[in-house]
Amino acid sequence: MSASMRYLSQRYSMPYGEQKGLLTDIGTEELGHLEMVAAIICQLTRNLSPEELEAQGFAPYYIDHTAGIWPQAAGGIPFNACEFQVKGDPITDLYEDMGAEQKARSTYENLLRVVKDTDVCEPLRFLRKREIVHFQRFGESLRNLSDRLDSKNFYAFNPSFDKPQPKPPVCKSTTEQ
Repeated sequence: MSASMRYLSQRYSMPYGEQKGLLTDIGTEELGHLEMVAAIICQLTRNLSPEELEAQGFAPYYIDHTAGIWPQAAGGIPFNACEFQVKGDPITDLYEDMGAEQKARSTYENLLRVVKDTDVCEPLRFLRKREIVHFQRFGESLRNLSDRLDSKNFYAFNPSFDKPQPKPPVCKSTTEQ
């Protein structure tokens, strides 16, 4: 969910259509990844009794959500908007995206090390492969963006940034007035 929201939010500050389109496409695909993971969790938990959930350490989750799918990290931290990053700087955001894809790939690899059910492993392998493709596409997009920037000032997206800014008015304290 955080990847999808990150990419769909970042697209608005991209200067070129190629990056906007890429972020829209991958952001939409990430919603499909969320659906796949939620379906796997639903299939694995739908017939568990409260006693089985408690024996597996899920009593607090069960009390709050029964067997409903509620997004949270493996450590139990619930999802919130702080989970996705949007800086508004195209270079910063694309590097963030590449890092996020590598972290997702690592997570799938960690899951594949502990999961033994082949019906679960196959979709996880598919999702891992997609994270690799996303990383590569973000890298290509970063190169494309870099090629179009002013080579003398790689980060010059905001021309007003290098201009001298007017000094704010000095406020007099109440004792000086």
